[in-house]
Amino acid sequence: MRFHHVQLSCAAGGEDEGRRFFVDGLGFAEIPKPAELAKRGGAWFRHPGGAEIHLGIDEPAQGRKAHPGLEVETTAELERLAAHLEALGYGVDWSQRHNAETFERFHTHDPFGNRIEVLHVLEVD
Repeated sequence: MRFHHVQLSCAAGGEDEGRRFFVDGLGFAEIPKPAELAKRGGAWFRHPGGAEIHLGIDEPAQGRKAHPGLEVETTAELERLAAHLEALGYGVDWSQRHNAETFERFHTHDPFGNRIEVLHVLEVD
């Protein structure tokens, strides 16, 4: 079994901010929502690797720990993506980069306050 998507909260009218973060910032592509669901607003995004993020219109209830973890292939890609997000004006927190032996990571927040972890799994002998 694997995850198909993660749904995150988005403020009403925030779809363009979501596009900037997920498309311009993280490299996702926007995908069409089914017609019946499109009436509700929000937006859906798919990464070339298959991961999907669905933004649903909701009053944001910012969780401090709940988050999706998005995996990249290399340390160089992790660092490039962090620099790219910072260049777009998004904060990047490296404070927990090396607190696990099996991966390195950073955290950021989308425009709606949802916490996003981006990680690279390390090869451990």
